[in-house]
Amino acid sequence: MIDLREQRPFASGGNRHCYRHPEHPERCIKVMIPGRVGELRARAPWYKKLFGDDQFDDNAREREGYHQKALKNAAADSIVWQHLPRWYGIEDTSAGPGSVSELILDSRGEPAMTLERYLQLYGLDETIHRALSEFADWLRLSGVMTKNLLPHNLVIRETRENPQLVLIDGLGRSAFLPFAEIFEGSRDRYLERRIKRMWARVEWETSDRAITWEEAEDISRRR
Repeated sequence: MIDLREQRPFASGGNRHCYRHPEHPERCIKVMIPGRVGELRARAPWYKKLFGDDQFDDNAREREGYHQKALKNAAADSIVWQHLPRWYGIEDTSAGPGSVSELILDSRGEPAMTLERYLQLYGLDETIHRALSEFADWLRLSGVMTKNLLPHNLVIRETRENPQLVLIDGLGRSAFLPFAEIFEGSRDRYLERRIKRMWARVEWETSDRAITWEEAEDISRRR
């Protein structure tokens, strides 16, 4: 068991705390916030309550995301890893089951900056626009299924050439039915919707936010 009692999270999302692995500092451990699964179940529509707790557990959904068709049995040098952290499985910790993955670090050895923070500091400049376009092209080429691409779930990996975006959360399929993984046409349409929404979200993040994201998303859908 991994002992996290002396560790403090370096980041926390809506559902999980993120720790540096005490034995492998280049790895991240994501642990569900205590009681969060029960809270999500209590707030869910009645039909979602028919499913087991895995439906509300981000670690279980991440495990499923890493076992999708595009990633299953992928070689170590496969293109699929260009914009994804390596995943090492679920391990027991003192804070509960933890999803262990590669931790993307900056040049100082600290957790990499999120796209959300970059946009707040620098806006949508040429460098990050190029990184977003490269990420979108990678999605189309690799066929990796993602949920909605949110700026706080993308971090910036520094390279000797251009920075790269890495998806650290939100891997997997949003749609309940698996058509996007079975049929190439369905996959392409699914990914284009994710990409379109990604650009809309970036546009909203760098705007004056005179309208809510929900309103901006609705406008994007109708375009």
